[in-house]
Amino acid sequence: MDVQLVSPEQVLYQGAGPMVVVRTLGGGDIAFQDNHAPFLGALADWPARVKFEDGTEASFAVHGGFVEVSHNQVIILSDVAEPAADIDVARATEAKTRAEEALRVNPDDELAAAALLRADVRLEVAGAA
Repeated sequence: MDVQLVSPEQVLYQGAGPMVVVRTLGGGDIAFQDNHAPFLGALADWPARVKFEDGTEASFAVHGGFVEVSHNQVIILSDVAEPAADIDVARATEAKTRAEEALRVNPDDELAAAALLRADVRLEVAGAA
């Protein structure tokens, strides 16, 4: 399968991938392989993974966007996306701490909850979670 992961700033990945796993809003995780039925879905803030034949994978922190699948091609158009190697673990850890503190003060703080989710996704993709 041809896989493209694109953010407004850059193409983060373009190449072959026998399996792609993403999480859609309200639909949970979904995996795409060769000859998958056409699909269009909105992406949740969650890691996107391109899995390779040798068992390795490329992971990306994806924060919103869409995934389209057709004709053995997966296109991920993300609002914001980061490859594991580009994630600043210290910064993500600090963001997580700030968000957790804000949620202790106000458990209904939606901005803090969203910041916590973004930090958790970044840390998971970076392997620091």
